[in-house]
Amino acid sequence: MKAKYHMTQTENIFLAKRNIVDYIWKSANLEGIGVTYPDTQAICNGMSVSGYTIDEINAVNDLKHAWQYLLGHINDILDLGFVKKVHMLLGKYTVINGGMLRHEEVRIGGTDWIPELPEEKKVSNRIAAIVEKSTTSMEKALDMTLYLMRAQLFYDGNKRLAMLIGNKIMIENGQGILSVQQKDIRQFYELLIAYYESNDKTAMKQFFIKNCIDGMDFGVSS
Repeated sequence: MKAKYHMTQTENIFLAKRNIVDYIWKSANLEGIGVTYPDTQAICNGMSVSGYTIDEINAVNDLKHAWQYLLGHINDILDLGFVKKVHMLLGKYTVINGGMLRHEEVRIGGTDWIPELPEEKKVSNRIAAIVEKSTTSMEKALDMTLYLMRAQLFYDGNKRLAMLIGNKIMIENGQGILSVQQKDIRQFYELLIAYYESNDKTAMKQFFIKNCIDGMDFGVSS
């Protein structure tokens, strides 16, 4: 597959800003935060909404601040320090030890697979290897997203983080926006569990390319 239309970075940033509430809403729902789109918009606008916990409202606001930081630093070097900064913002009020690599075992619902404890140097080298690998920017974005999801570097918020960091690469290179629609969440989790257990990225990559890229027109390459 290849993109028929390649956006400029300016166009891609404009696309992200124009639809930022939609991306925040989708990301929140991907993490099981069942906020509606109108209420997401109201929260992002600083309005009071009822029916949600303080943690749910804070999670939406944290996502907004993380997106704002990402778009304001789209050309910054992508390294472990950048990843930690984004995680600290998206989990400022809702995630324990935001921006700090976890130092205890975590378990993931739906599977017996347990991710290994992250080691600072090993993680830093892995991120650098993905950034520097000789491949397309979209491949880098998907590889980074999937690595961060499976590595579970932090105690919580890893899927939110992974999508944001993947989108840094996407937007920086005019490749569109990566987001999972509500109708695809069940399939996303089915494929994600299989990926966790096998470390085979093929099906997840195909799913992302087919269903999850906003702002791009794909056609089959010859």
